[in-house]
Amino acid sequence: MATLKERLFQKIEEQRPRTRKLIKDYCDVVVDQVTIAQAIGGMRGLKSLVTDISYLDPQEGIRYRGYTLPEVFKKLPKPPEAEMPYVEGLYFLLLTGDIPSDSEVADLADEFRKRRILPRYVYEVIDAFPSFSPPMAIFSAAILTMQRESFFTKKYQGGISKMDYWDPTFEDSLNLLAKLPEVASYIYAKLYRDGNRIQSNPNLDMGANFAHMMGISKPYDDVSRLNFIIHADHESGNVSAHTGHLVGSSLSDIYLCISAMINGLAGPLHGLANQEVLRWLQDLVEKMEGQVPTQEEMKQFVWDTLNSGQVIPGFGHAVLRKTDPRYTLQREFCQTHMKDDLLFKYTDLLFKVVPPILKEQGKAKNPWPNVDAQSGIIHWHYGITQYEFYTVLFGIGRSIGITANLIWDRALGYPLERPKSVTTDMLESIAMKAKTKEDKPSKNCKEE
Repeated sequence: MATLKERLFQKIEEQRPRTRKLIKDYCDVVVDQVTIAQAIGGMRGLKSLVTDISYLDPQEGIRYRGYTLPEVFKKLPKPPEAEMPYVEGLYFLLLTGDIPSDSEVADLADEFRKRRILPRYVYEVIDAFPSFSPPMAIFSAAILTMQRESFFTKKYQGGISKMDYWDPTFEDSLNLLAKLPEVASYIYAKLYRDGNRIQSNPNLDMGANFAHMMGISKPYDDVSRLNFIIHADHESGNVSAHTGHLVGSSLSDIYLCISAMINGLAGPLHGLANQEVLRWLQDLVEKMEGQVPTQEEMKQFVWDTLNSGQVIPGFGHAVLRKTDPRYTLQREFCQTHMKDDLLFKYTDLLFKVVPPILKEQGKAKNPWPNVDAQSGIIHWHYGITQYEFYTVLFGIGRSIGITANLIWDRALGYPLERPKSVTTDMLESIAMKAKTKEDKPSKNCKEE
């Protein structure tokens, strides 16, 4: 039976001619047009990146290698007596596009276990941070510290064919991913558990071992698997994914790329949404004096909130036009394991009353809940009550997809990313020429 690396190499050899043919024979074919709104507004919606790892479908949500999330959770192998699949199995899927067999997942899980051990200096770096430091800053620094372990850097300095760049990138990726749960759980122990570390269990898969090191019993092992899988990838254009791709395009190694990705994820506009939703929910519970409101009372509160000019956090999405499947998967877990949880009761009520109200209001393109509407309450329920640590959990999952993308970037020889800029004067000149030609601006300019 072929190993994951052998299977991946076979896929790479099949893909390379397709990419070369597109560059050679179709390089001048226009894919998209750039508007002034896109140039100024963060390139939103501009089709200018390539990834086969995931695609965000407006109707079905994120697809991993063509599979919807419900399909992924149904088809991927699961550990014995677990509800959620192996995280290692998802990595196999993201790299190859194939659903792994039980034995293939077992081999990869064993490979991860062999690579878990952290160098002593990583613990020392984490310990050196003041106890009030932000966990994402420590997480980024700990990953960056391990850059000295990079196989890619050593191979590049020694001279290696461009065709083989993917190989040491693959090794670096497995080495880093295997260590991230240990890094994250140690940061948690340092900041919130007086430094009391729980040692890794060599017999457990990635999700179960993380739950073990966090000191949280079942079913938090399934929470970890669920959390890492649904956050693993989200196309290439979001800040964290694009940061990883951009830094990687300069041939920086995995450690430099993922550390930079973590910094982007730490920004309030990207990775902090679930914290804001949880904080808002807890404020709502306090306003309701801890009592579960009726649907009519909740409807009135939602209308009062909207009429005051505020939004209902956790609802809406820039691309999705239906309920986020990641939300649905979490909701199903909560209905099974947390149906009596007070915060879930509030979340459940909001799920029932907010979308019809937003439809009636008519301002939201997507009135449905997104992934952040529920993820925070699950971690809170199982004892992780430190808001600022939730983004670290997000970061572990997102590293899975970004490393897979970077391996393929190297395999297909993607070049240094270097878009061209224009000045405001140039944009004004373009706008005036368009006006002279009586080109009418888009009716949705303000929305864009």
